[in-house]
Amino acid sequence: MAELVIALDYPDAAGAMTMARNLVGAVPWVKVGLELFTAEGPRMVTDLKELGFKVFLDLKFHDIPNTVKGAVRSATRLGADMVNIHAIGGRRMAEGALEGRDLGLVPGQEAPILLAVTVLTSVGKGDIPLENAPEPGDLALDLAVKAKQYGLSGVVCSALEAERIKGRCGGGFYCLTPGIRPADKGAVVGGDDQRRVVTPSQAVRFGSDFLVVGRPVTGADDPKRAAESIAREMLQA
Repeated sequence: MAELVIALDYPDAAGAMTMARNLVGAVPWVKVGLELFTAEGPRMVTDLKELGFKVFLDLKFHDIPNTVKGAVRSATRLGADMVNIHAIGGRRMAEGALEGRDLGLVPGQEAPILLAVTVLTSVGKGDIPLENAPEPGDLALDLAVKAKQYGLSGVVCSALEAERIKGRCGGGFYCLTPGIRPADKGAVVGGDDQRRVVTPSQAVRFGSDFLVVGRPVTGADDPKRAAESIAREMLQA
């Protein structure tokens, strides 16, 4: 069954932890991204895990293979439950990430899910800065197939691509999908830079395993109620 991940896209620990405490018991996963991790560091992961959440450390590693190996090893030792790298980094970088994950494990620890970012959901047609660029969905599918070949757990993609990716890579290959927008919501608080978006029920029907939702929950008047509403929609789908 698909699981809900709430993006704690805050500039500091105070805001993130206040929101997290409001969501205890309502969602299984939270996401720590670049802004929050850069501001507050590794303690965000450990503090959130102490509240009982699984943590997706969304840092999108993309560097030389040895550097990515070290970064994933550190993320694993930190206790992150899910980590991602960029698929465009290629086979050697992916193999470095897998090696780093294995090196970071302690006895009894479950290995974190290791995903490859395909094409950001903020990227629409015409945004890929290449001549004769492929459509975002086609590029996402190609990169997902490569990630599967590299031995990764799954990909980050738009739910619009999930069905095709599952068809090529198999049902056991995870699709984590940002760009989720509840159908009954208007404009997102703080604006919206997403392009390839779907509703929660659409995402589940398309085959998404993890749905990442940020401002529709964290910007709501009652975040816990908003999260629970999305979770019900996912279950009904």
